[in-house]
Amino acid sequence: MSAPSPRLSSAIIALLLAASGVAAPPAPTRPSTKSKRPSTPATPNPAPARSTADLAAAARSSLVVLSAKGRDGVGESVGTGFVIDSSGLLVTSLHVVGEGRPVAARLVSGRELEITAIHAFDRHTDLAILRVNATNLTALPLGNSALLGIGAEVVALGNPLGLENSVVAGVLSARRPMDGIEMLQLAIPIEPGNSGGPVLDRSGQVQGVVNSKSLLTRNLGFATPADLLKPLLEHPNSVPYSRWIRTGLLDPARWEPRLGARWRQKSGLIVVDGTGSGFGGRSFVLDRNPAPAAPFDLSVSTRLDDESGAAGLVFGGDDDGRHFGFYPTGGQLRLTFFEGPDVFSWRILGTVPSAAYRPGDWNELRVRTGNGRIVCLVNGSKVFDIPDETSAGRRVGLAKFRNTSARFRNFSLRSPQSSESDSLAPELVMALGGVHTPSASLADADILALRTNLPAARSFLSARARALESEAARFRALAARLHQDQLREELARELDRPTPEINLARAALLVARHDDPDVDVEAYLRQLESLGSELKSRLDANASPVQRIDALRKFLFEENGFHGSRHDYYNRANSHLSAVLDDREGLPITLSVVFLDLARRLGIPEVSGLPLPGHFLVAHRISKDEQRLIDVFEGGRYLAHTEADEIGSEHAGVPVRSDLMRPATPREMIVRLVTNLQSFTEREDGAAASLRYADLLVAIASEPRAEAAQRIDRARLRSETGDAPGAREDLRWILEHLPEGAESERIAEMLRRLENPR
Repeated sequence: MSAPSPRLSSAIIALLLAASGVAAPPAPTRPSTKSKRPSTPATPNPAPARSTADLAAAARSSLVVLSAKGRDGVGESVGTGFVIDSSGLLVTSLHVVGEGRPVAARLVSGRELEITAIHAFDRHTDLAILRVNATNLTALPLGNSALLGIGAEVVALGNPLGLENSVVAGVLSARRPMDGIEMLQLAIPIEPGNSGGPVLDRSGQVQGVVNSKSLLTRNLGFATPADLLKPLLEHPNSVPYSRWIRTGLLDPARWEPRLGARWRQKSGLIVVDGTGSGFGGRSFVLDRNPAPAAPFDLSVSTRLDDESGAAGLVFGGDDDGRHFGFYPTGGQLRLTFFEGPDVFSWRILGTVPSAAYRPGDWNELRVRTGNGRIVCLVNGSKVFDIPDETSAGRRVGLAKFRNTSARFRNFSLRSPQSSESDSLAPELVMALGGVHTPSASLADADILALRTNLPAARSFLSARARALESEAARFRALAARLHQDQLREELARELDRPTPEINLARAALLVARHDDPDVDVEAYLRQLESLGSELKSRLDANASPVQRIDALRKFLFEENGFHGSRHDYYNRANSHLSAVLDDREGLPITLSVVFLDLARRLGIPEVSGLPLPGHFLVAHRISKDEQRLIDVFEGGRYLAHTEADEIGSEHAGVPVRSDLMRPATPREMIVRLVTNLQSFTEREDGAAASLRYADLLVAIASEPRAEAAQRIDRARLRSETGDAPGAREDLRWILEHLPEGAESERIAEMLRRLENPR
């Protein structure tokens, strides 16, 4: 059967628009900017040009040395910042500040500056504005980077390679789009330590913030345009510094770090870098929940950025730091019993190679205890099987060694009864093509024989490589399908609960896990619980709902820096609640999910989502006649209904009355969230990539007419991607379940055209 023509696809789109009551939600749009403050007015660049020496001398008192330190107090890196406001605001690159680590700031004069807050930050532009406890500082003036011409002379100041207060002159050689931002390309040698420093024009105005060096040549670098600082100054998203340095750290209620290094958690992954204070750079974390009495299974998947390092499982440990360790090191697998602080008190029980270990890739480590034995496996292949004679206790966790970075995912502790089988049933293995492990163990004689008929050998090897690549792609697609099928069913079950019992945050996290299997739903729910408990502990038991709402607004938007995505609105991460909690940046709908979840935990009644066209607000009904609207995208500011009406009417193209709109149900919010993802994905990656969201929308439709709307849109996508049978399936379903109505004949006609494309 040939694929449907573009004309047929267009006809399906027209049908979608024409079918009464069966229209899919509109594509997401940015919130209106009418209610925002005007941007900073342009400041003409002064004409007088100054020498490099004059510029350096004038700017010296505004430069700041930023030193990032590890938890042991040892400096790790040096970056640059500069004063942008005499009342105590500094500018730098966000990556210089980082997260979960203390940073020291001092002027080049030697004066120490206490950082009190991250006044504003934006991950997409890699910019940060720091507030320090100082006044009467010398600020550099902001220029208008949009007016800086190609070839204009510029001067960059910073601390390259730790060489403080260095100056280098060059020109703006080009403007280059990078990740949606038009960066300034500088013909200037940029080195580590320059990041965050100012780029000045010849009049002394800041035109950019040094961001990175070129990987192609040493005399080229890039800077973020200074104009992108202005929205941050106008709409700050402040976070107290004491809270900022705790961002991303492991949940202290779950994990107990030992011996330093930097352990963090993000997007369901546990990440560790830096060097531990133990012998050999050793560091480890212990789960505060002890393992059950043997037997039990302990597993984790790990990936090392440097195979000369080591990272893996801790088990059989006690409170004094004695424990077993099972981990890859130098491309091999090692089992060690750590009885003391140094190598003289360690017993290496074995170091062996394993063909099952995949260097540079994810590897599953598993430890099984029971019946007096310890069994260690890598990727399902047994590595060690020894008597358990020296177990110190029941503490389990993770460890790393030397100066390597490692990632961990899917840490799991289970009893053998709940463990899944390591192998599939034989009939399933055969259905998947059988056990097939290609071998390439050729002898020298085989190589010589192949060389005698090189054209045939090359042809065979190329064909075999293509076949294996095709097979690998098929298996990856099957694994993704199995995961997405499971998540669709899980999300549908959550949304099928009675409305008061639906956990909106959990449903939104399931959407994120649908896209990323590593998302740990329960870990993020614990994060929300921790935020709610922290705020609740501050509130007076007799606080009114209005007082609680005000406290929540301040807590989220002033203390924790949650904010609307300014420069990367259509990034899919903004629709993933896990990423929103990690980065504190999102869309109106995802920020509303956070706000509503915490309001529920605080026991605030009558709080709901208000689904404006093109925007989403939170509504708090104070009384029968009074309702307050909260714009979570704009820092939690209050809106009058007249402002909300203007925003909604602008997007809808018809008058909108926000005071007459009914609250969005949890299902409707999740449908809107998934619709955003589908729209973003179709626009960026095409119809085929967006089909997984169409499948999800069909699965969570609440009733036949809503499902028909989603099936019509899926039929369009299937038709555009050449899946005529799938498109026919959707149209037949609509005719079977909605046989009446004016649109039925249109759908029947479309079905006939798909069945007879010629």
